[in-house]
Amino acid sequence: MFSENTPTQGSLLLSEPFMQDHNFERSVVMICEYNEDGTVALILNHRSHLLLSDVVKEIENEKFPIYIGGPVESNALFFLHRAYDKLISGTPICESVYWGGDFENLILLINEGIIGPHEVKFFLGYSGWAPEQLDHEIEQNNWAVHQAFDPALTFLTDGEDLWKQAIISLGPKYAHVANFPKSPDLN
Repeated sequence: MFSENTPTQGSLLLSEPFMQDHNFERSVVMICEYNEDGTVALILNHRSHLLLSDVVKEIENEKFPIYIGGPVESNALFFLHRAYDKLISGTPICESVYWGGDFENLILLINEGIIGPHEVKFFLGYSGWAPEQLDHEIEQNNWAVHQAFDPALTFLTDGEDLWKQAIISLGPKYAHVANFPKSPDLN
């Protein structure tokens, strides 16, 4: 269904609409690292039932949801942000989106109300692929690679809307896919 494309750091991966792996069903995945050692990425649109205050006792603000970043190291916390001007740390992965940074400072800035939920997204676990594994999955049309997206998509909170908007932003050739039902049996 999707065309082949080469991923890079900062690319989005959009899962094929009926992917069999439940970890990646209707997923929008941000690639944080892509090199000869493999790929590290975070699923942007699979929200958990947890809040940051549930897993970090120092957090006073209960408005920060946690997303499931992937099935690897599901007890580790990761974050993406667009608040470099406030946090002054993080690895740039695409235009105005940063991976990680000074976590202690981030907690302080959250508790002081300086950084809000629209500027940072938290994840338990990450998604990982061995060298060439992701390339093989892309060749099998399991993923569309999206490199020319609006970075604001990264911080949308409604998971289904994020997936649909990302698919639509691929262009008219793929826009109809956004209307596919979650289950082909409903068609």
